[in-house]
Amino acid sequence: MTTPRTILIVTDAWHPQINGVVRSIELVARELERRGIVVKLLTPAEFKTFPMPGYGEIRLSRTLMRPVFARIEASGADSIHIATEGPLGLIARRWCRRNRFPFATAYHTQFPEYLRARLPVPLRWSYRFLRWFHGAATWCLVGTPHLKTLLEQRGFTNVAVWTKGVDTGLFHPDKRAPLPYPGPVFLYVGRVAVEKNIDAFLRLELPGTKLVVGGGPSLEKLRAEHPQVVFLGPKQGEDLARLFAGADVFVFPSKTDTFGLVLLEALASGTPVAAYPVTGPIDVIGNAPVGVLDEDLRAAALKALDIPRQACRDYAELFSWAASTDQFLSFLPVAEHPTDRND
Repeated sequence: MTTPRTILIVTDAWHPQINGVVRSIELVARELERRGIVVKLLTPAEFKTFPMPGYGEIRLSRTLMRPVFARIEASGADSIHIATEGPLGLIARRWCRRNRFPFATAYHTQFPEYLRARLPVPLRWSYRFLRWFHGAATWCLVGTPHLKTLLEQRGFTNVAVWTKGVDTGLFHPDKRAPLPYPGPVFLYVGRVAVEKNIDAFLRLELPGTKLVVGGGPSLEKLRAEHPQVVFLGPKQGEDLARLFAGADVFVFPSKTDTFGLVLLEALASGTPVAAYPVTGPIDVIGNAPVGVLDEDLRAAALKALDIPRQACRDYAELFSWAASTDQFLSFLPVAEHPTDRND
């Protein structure tokens, strides 16, 4: 009997966080398991944690190398994917290097730009760290061709494109129903934080209602500053799907996202997108007639109202997690011996 392949995914981003990294890991793991592949996760849920400075909603693992090494070695993994550059990712990278175990990484977040939005840290310092971290991997996976080009311009030499998918069953136009707010409804879903450039959306003069779904360090401040905006806090599952489908336009103000899974979730729900012409929207939407990309975000939001909702759904159906998982597997190296070879 053939032993099934085992993949260990190491991530510092995990529940109770609600973001694209966590959802991507969950969905690709589900697809891998459908194929008979064993997926094991190494997450902060296994350790004591502490709040990330300046971003208390994110909990980082408080641990040492030995317990993390033990979990890696007990996993019996044939392949290791390191999803984040946090404490667990750093320790897993060290284990792989020490044991000459090939691995892949992912660049989910434009960390240098996020850090610079909060602290006066030069981009070159952050990118030097990222080149060191990801340079040891067989492949560093990114969400879009545009981001691949940007990282290569920063000196990365092992970048490959891993296009994300969307759960077209959960996010569906059939869930559209009138929302209890004056229309049209312009929706934002994501972290409520300075790096998301959400203030650019909140300042727009738009008809109807601006609706914000998500939590983050800027939530209470922005709620106080924009009393005319409806802030619903974090939502998941069916509740989130109904909001996506019930909105008239999804507004994506971020200029630092590497992909923007929420773009596909909106389109799968039949909701057109308004965004800036930057990394993420350029690759997900491009010239497709399902959104408007414009440096004038207000103009983009108003123009998007005229986009047929069926066109959005049809376009989203081109992005499947099956195809995404095929890409993921093609770039995930298989070790000669599993991790428990020293047991």
